[in-house]
Amino acid sequence: MILYLLVTVTVVALATLVKKQTNAPSHVFVGHSGKQITRQQMLNGAVLSAVAVILFGVAACRLNVGNDYAKYVEFMHLVVSDAYVPTEAGFNWLVRILYGISGFENYLLVFAFFALATIVIFLGAIYKQSTNFIFTFFLFMAFAYYFQAFSTVRYYLAVALAIYSIPYVLRREWVKFLMIILLGATFHKSLLVVIPLYFLASLNWKKWTVLPVALVCVSFFFFQEFYLRVLVFLYPTYENTEYLDGGTSFINILRCAAVLVLSLRYYRQTVKDDPRNRFYFYCNAGALILYTCCSFIPVISRIGYYLTVTHIFFLPALTDGIRNDKLKRLFTWGIMAAGILYFAMYMLRAGEDGVRILPYQTFLFHDMPPILSDVN
Repeated sequence: MILYLLVTVTVVALATLVKKQTNAPSHVFVGHSGKQITRQQMLNGAVLSAVAVILFGVAACRLNVGNDYAKYVEFMHLVVSDAYVPTEAGFNWLVRILYGISGFENYLLVFAFFALATIVIFLGAIYKQSTNFIFTFFLFMAFAYYFQAFSTVRYYLAVALAIYSIPYVLRREWVKFLMIILLGATFHKSLLVVIPLYFLASLNWKKWTVLPVALVCVSFFFFQEFYLRVLVFLYPTYENTEYLDGGTSFINILRCAAVLVLSLRYYRQTVKDDPRNRFYFYCNAGALILYTCCSFIPVISRIGYYLTVTHIFFLPALTDGIRNDKLKRLFTWGIMAAGILYFAMYMLRAGEDGVRILPYQTFLFHDMPPILSDVN
């Protein structure tokens, strides 16, 4: 745990050096290509590279760390053995290519690839889309998205691609948006749910739509069998498994409810006339509906996370829009305290089944154990 705390504190401290300039730059340099670059932009690039290297190093050097690490090693073995696997074609082809390049079943290289791709995409999305980079990056680490990516590596690559696609949704560049989502779906097809969800969140909903939305929510309680049949048809690997037991997350319900209260309090000031914040608002409202009304849906969090991940952008945007300086500081520090509490709770159960990112092990200091034997 000490390693994780040191990594988190270090990268958050480095992130405080990143500043996105809005005023005219005072120091401008001209690169080899003739493109102008400021001193702050060079510092930003250096800091982001350092943060990426640190996060990548910890993730790529891990060994048997993550709830389904051993299961993934087994899947990779089955892929190159031409046996049946439930994983998507993009993942399977990537495994074949990386194993082919290595000349042996180099699962460490596959995990390293996913770590690098996920971190780079997340950092790129955060830098480009955040109104307050340090606050957004702090929430990214505090809400443990980085550490959760040690498990279900395909899924968190999909989550990273989902938030990377948001600007295309807001600009109505639907072809580019669909290309990103369809590419990501070749690694985890749950990503396809963001096509309708993000489209609905991009609409400017009117007051009269509250009634039909409420009726749909009520239908979730009375027609669960029908919705389950549709879901199993779309995701047949869930049929006759423990995933159909359903369940929900009370922590996520509380989090979404708190965000909803704050956003309603400052709706006219920060949300109503801002398409970006309105999109985040509807994502949060959709997540709250899913967690409260759709607990019967298999692994509801996998759908909900595509919506709640926008909190890392929405919360800084909300606080930045508060005009009262005292209230702005109060809510900012309150959100940060809640983030620290969330992070502490996550770390306290980091060694439990379902998380298993503790104890941290690396191939650098001891021989590699027979991972496959751990599965059997």
